[in-house]
Amino acid sequence: MKVDVLLGLQWGDEGKGKITDVLTPEYDIIARFQGGPNAGHTLEFNGMKHVLHTIPSGIFHPDKVNVIGNGVIIDPRILAREIAGLRERGANPEKNLLISKRAHLILPTHRLIDNVTEASKGKSKIGSTLKGIGPAYTDKVARNGLRIGDILLPDFRSRYESLRKDHFRLINSFNPTEDSLLIEGMSFDEYEKRWFEGLDYISDIQLIDSEIYINQSIKAGKRILAEGAQGTMLDIDFGTYPFVTSSSTISAGVCSGLGISPGSVGKVYGVFKAYCTRVGSGPFPTELLDETGGKLRENGKEFGSTTGRPRRCGWIDLPALHYSVMLNGVTDLVMMKSDVMDDFDFIGVCTQYRVGEDLYDFPGYETLNQAIDPVIHQIPGWKSPLHNFTAWDELPESFKQYVRYIEKALNLPISVISVGPGRNQTIVRLV
Repeated sequence: MKVDVLLGLQWGDEGKGKITDVLTPEYDIIARFQGGPNAGHTLEFNGMKHVLHTIPSGIFHPDKVNVIGNGVIIDPRILAREIAGLRERGANPEKNLLISKRAHLILPTHRLIDNVTEASKGKSKIGSTLKGIGPAYTDKVARNGLRIGDILLPDFRSRYESLRKDHFRLINSFNPTEDSLLIEGMSFDEYEKRWFEGLDYISDIQLIDSEIYINQSIKAGKRILAEGAQGTMLDIDFGTYPFVTSSSTISAGVCSGLGISPGSVGKVYGVFKAYCTRVGSGPFPTELLDETGGKLRENGKEFGSTTGRPRRCGWIDLPALHYSVMLNGVTDLVMMKSDVMDDFDFIGVCTQYRVGEDLYDFPGYETLNQAIDPVIHQIPGWKSPLHNFTAWDELPESFKQYVRYIEKALNLPISVISVGPGRNQTIVRLV
């Protein structure tokens, strides 16, 4: 068996959580392979809305195993809150959730480092979620980090104290303000106390050598779906650097994030919105700073599920999508939130960029800092609510034309279309 992959093709927030939940019945194991609590995967079903940050989106299917892989970083305080929320909704994560011993920990001091370094950048801020993601991955690469498996060691507390001490030397070098030393409105000491309580709270979740577990499951013929976080355009290597996340968000990241070989990767589901959004700073060629952008934000409820920040909105960007498809080896496209544009007279599609000359590929490193003028092709809107449709044949012809236009441009089928936030508002096409 192969490991299928589901990931975002834009700047995150594409709707990966919903589609993972929808596809989960077809799989035995759902595994997160990178990112941390900066993710916010929203699920809606049975009149319930739930946001997951660290836990895979198959968790509400009790007969499916969910794995937090080695490439994920974990804040025990946040994970404990997630688990508590799941239990309130009737889920039993202690029965179908496994955590890699190699997953790194986000320490309370990582969050302080995030606070003080982001504040020091002034107008050059990257738009961090301030969850300690970057500092935790920095320690991982610098070989200073602590991992989930370390909590089983007798000297864990002394290791923690040593790293804490090193972190405070760095934090104090920024001459931090009182506000920057708060975490979620709490003093450091209070947050640290709750952080350790979080470690205790999650102690009944089984810790595993996930790379062994995943590979044994592959050999046993188990069907596995790897769930990504953030989006391709936020990849640490190929995204709009430095306005990116700190992990590998593309399909190649599955290999290091779960411990599988490249030959073990099967289908790659590329998830994208029917328009574009971005949170935080950085290039966004198709951004709309007018009433249309505001309407996309209002219709789509485009506010970060993790930060609450309003998202920047714009038309769909075909050169950027083509770039993402290339990087990931996408086999199946998944289009989300089509219904957000139900009342638009026309839909804009960016076909190329104009930077002195026409560019049909996503601009290179040296071009990203220049003024980029998107060339917008207009397609008539469908002017009809999509949320009640359940089959491709029922959909308005003008909407089908929009779908076919994108398929032709990307030379790939759109095999799944979301027409609303609920599980049942999903159309699967045989193409």
